Amino acid sequence: MYLQLFKLHELPFRLTPDPAFLYLSKHHARAKAYMESTIWFTDGFVVITGEIGSGKTTLIETFLKELEKDVVVAQINQTQVSAIEFLQTVLVQFGFQPFRMKKAELLSTLNEFLVEQYANGRRVLLIVDEAQNLSNKVLEEIRLLSGIETTKEKVLRIILAGQPELNEKLNSPGLVQLAQRIRLRFHLTPLSKSDTVAYIQHRLEVAGSQGREIFEADTFPLIYRYTGGIPRLVNTLCDTSMMAAFGQDRDVVKIEDIRAAVEEMQWIEYAERSVKLQALSVDSHGERRVILGRILVGVNGATVAERELTVGRFIIGRTSDNDLQIDSKYISRHHAQIITTAHSCVLEDLNSTNGIHVRSKRVRRRILNDGDVVQIGQHEIIYFDERLARTRAVPGDIEDDAVPMMRNAPPSGLAEPPSETSQDDDIEDDADSVQARES
Repeated sequence: MYLQLFKLHELPFRLTPDPAFLYLSKHHARAKAYMESTIWFTDGFVVITGEIGSGKTTLIETFLKELEKDVVVAQINQTQVSAIEFLQTVLVQFGFQPFRMKKAELLSTLNEFLVEQYANGRRVLLIVDEAQNLSNKVLEEIRLLSGIETTKEKVLRIILAGQPELNEKLNSPGLVQLAQRIRLRFHLTPLSKSDTVAYIQHRLEVAGSQGREIFEADTFPLIYRYTGGIPRLVNTLCDTSMMAAFGQDRDVVKIEDIRAAVEEMQWIEYAERSVKLQALSVDSHGERRVILGRILVGVNGATVAERELTVGRFIIGRTSDNDLQIDSKYISRHHAQIITTAHSCVLEDLNSTNGIHVRSKRVRRRILNDGDVVQIGQHEIIYFDERLARTRAVPGDIEDDAVPMMRNAPPSGLAEPPSETSQDDDIEDDADSVQARES
């Protein structure tokens, strides 16, 4: 990588949430203060919302790292669950094995645990990330849990974090009682222009820049134009730009490196992208989202997940901050991404250890066709094009190094697993070795 050239001791723009790199803008500091208030108020119930990549998960990880020892925490990241599964997940976080319990037993066990912790002078906190995916039934269970109390005070603090759709869901008529229980709400906005500059310099400083200028001053306005101050987008663009400078053997990122990165990723300016996303998110019936593609995830012949693809970036990996989490030692932390536009879906490898494979061939980038089967570790991902027109627009500057693509070709069966004899395709690495090799 470029660490030696730029004289850094770690990668400054990794997508993995890392409290050491947290930059507290005014809005981020306020959101963190709201989280901290849940510990001090006996009726602490806080909702934090923000766009994808705005830094919610990093804030949560920082907040958790700073908690005192007398706070008992249940952190839930998997939110596409039933009410029973949600209660079981909470109890698992508290050290129970509740999988054979009926609902009445789950509630009784949880109630007794909360009262016991209160009696022992401990505070209990429930944090739910990606809460916009919770069903109304699960949200109703959370409302009931928030009402558990002793004769003096409530015994469970709650933080719900999610995308802006969470606020819309909480404002629906069916959840009025839950909305009334919420003490504080805060929406995390993107970084300002000045904060974007400070954010980039802060991450470089943490990574070891020691005040050296790594990004020339005229690069910052262009970075802001293409990222809109969204931290995850800033990370992606800055990292790719540093790779472009590395390719030119330069230890300073120039404006031409930013442009090269933008061209490679086929980005448009953030303001234009937002307008297009807004236009695509409403159809003739007033529906908010247009589904352009769909993926099915399978392992050992069984489907284990299904996801819809809309315009934007969809990240697949092992950790919970991905759009699709595959908890497997064969999957890297951030393994691959699918970039969806109005005309195409492009699958890209994110420098993973074990790669992605189409028809037994390892590929770096692939323009997906309806029915394509992609092998990722031990899992298969089947792509379905949901557009009315099945024709494929092939941008001239996108390299597709997989096998030739067939229009309207039916699925030809699951791809063969990658060979275990190839050095590049060695899938026997455990999670620790995968992380070490990625670093």
